[in-house]
Formats: sequence, C-alpha cells, structure tokens
Amino acid sequence: MEYSFQRYLLAKRSVDDRALNGRIWEQFSQILQSAQQIQRASLIEIGAGIGTMFQRLTSSGLLRNAEYTALDSQSENVHFALETLPGWAGNQGGMVKPHPAGFELHTSHAKIDLIFEETDIFQFIPTVRGRKTWDFLLAHAFLDLVNVLTTLPQLCSIVRPGGLMYFTINFDGLTIFEPAFDPALDEAIQAAYHRTMDERLLEGKCSGNSRSGRRMFHWLQTAGCETIEAGSSDWVVFPRNGKYPEDEGYFLHFIIHTVAEALKNNSEIDPERLAAWESFRHRQIEQAELVYIAHQMDFLVRTPLV
Repeated sequence: MEYSFQRYLLAKRSVDDRALNGRIWEQFSQILQSAQQIQRASLIEIGAGIGTMFQRLTSSGLLRNAEYTALDSQSENVHFALETLPGWAGNQGGMVKPHPAGFELHTSHAKIDLIFEETDIFQFIPTVRGRKTWDFLLAHAFLDLVNVLTTLPQLCSIVRPGGLMYFTINFDGLTIFEPAFDPALDEAIQAAYHRTMDERLLEGKCSGNSRSGRRMFHWLQTAGCETIEAGSSDWVVFPRNGKYPEDEGYFLHFIIHTVAEALKNNSEIDPERLAAWESFRHRQIEQAELVYIAHQMDFLVRTPLV
C-alpha cells in the first residue's frame, strides 16, 4: 500500500469530528460567535495541515465575519489546501474570490478571508511579534509534537491579551489495539512507540511528549494562562455493519504503518515479531476487526491579560 499523509489527514476528519470534546467545542463556538457580532474576528491556526479545521468551522456556520490565517510547514499540505479549498468553499453556496495566498468567501451570512502560508511557526513568530496579534489561536493535534513549556510563551506573544487559545487532540499516553495479537508484545510495542514521542528531537532539543494532555495543566499555569475548560477527546475507531465509516480503514492502516516505521530500528523489539505484528494488524483492518482507541485531551485557554 502507498501511504499519503494528505489522504490520512482527509481520512482523519471523521475520526476527529467524533473525538472533539463537545462541551468545549460549544463553549468555544459561543465565544467565537459573540466576538464576530462585535467586530471582525482574527484567527490563526498553527499546524493547519490541509485545512480541515477551517472547513469544520466554516461548514458549521461558526465563521461569519472573520480573517483566518492558517500556517503549516509542509509544502505538500499547503499546496493541497490551496488546490482543493477554493472549490470546496464554492460549494458552500457563496462567491469565492481567489488571491495568491488563499481566497475570500462571501455568502449571504458570512464574509471570510482565508490566508494559507507555508511556514514554520517558530520562524513565523519573530516576524510578527510586536506588530500583530490575533484574537484566537488554534492548534489541532500539534502541541504533543513540540516542547510545550517553551512554546506556550511564544504562542501567547501573538495572541492579544485575554485572547483565546483552543488546543485540540493532545495525546495523553494511552494507545489500544484490540483484539490482541500477543499481549506482551502489544504492550512492549505501545511502550516503545510512546518513548519515541518523548525522545523526539528538533534541532537537538526535546520536541514532544507522550503525556501532553495531563501535563498541559501545569504547563499552562506556568505560562500564566487560564484554563477555561478541559476534557477528553479520544479517538475511537471501530467497524459498523462489517466496515469502517468513511475512509477510516485507511486511517487505521496509516496508524499501524506509522508505529511500525517508528520502531523498525528499535533494539528492544525483534524485527521479525514487529513485522508479524504489523501484518496481523493490517489483516485485521482488511477484515474489519480492529478496534483502535487513543486517549487525548482538549483545552480552551485564555492568554494572560498583561
């Protein structure tokens, strides 16, 4: 099987739709809608992928009077988004006016300007710090890939004082694949995979944490942020009537492939046993037998007032 990260992100949308904490989504939605009634709201999303969060907010009717800046460091994601989002936006029942970095969407009830940039957030922040701030910052399935303790102050620097940050799908140390292959091997693979998150390095520095969800409370407090609300946002994928919904079978294949690739040179896991585990899990997916659960957390946060 050939693996495409962009197809994975597309397949993940329905999984994320179920996973997002409904109570926090509703609270964020109410604040966002109220803000747009007063003035044009500015939102920035880091690690925006192919724009699925923008689509989710727009199709839900939550973006009505807004400027949305989406950032992603992978050129393939940005190119995919810029090629597909204008057509999708046109199907929302409005007029799309393209520009080089995105488009304007005008409908009977909304005026939205999307700017999609290929950039690394840590290179982007110094270029705007002190010159521009946003009302809302979103990070979806992103913060568990960075050093949150050092990243949070940087994120706060580009959000207006008292602005909101919405952090979704932050992994929190629990991965479940059922039914079991070999319980002892399953446990060893999961533990080793989680350690790859904890040992991830970016420019020689730790970048990631397999228990970001539970540790976020302390990190937010250290950064001077107020946690308005927090709750679970678990991925739960299982077959229904003998098949997986949408393209979620591909999502599962990609997850198994990712785990196996991360551990292929791991000295603690026998390569032949890992290969057998991977083959078994792919067969389970093809036969619509695999159940996958990953524990994650969502946070709604207010930035320091000063």
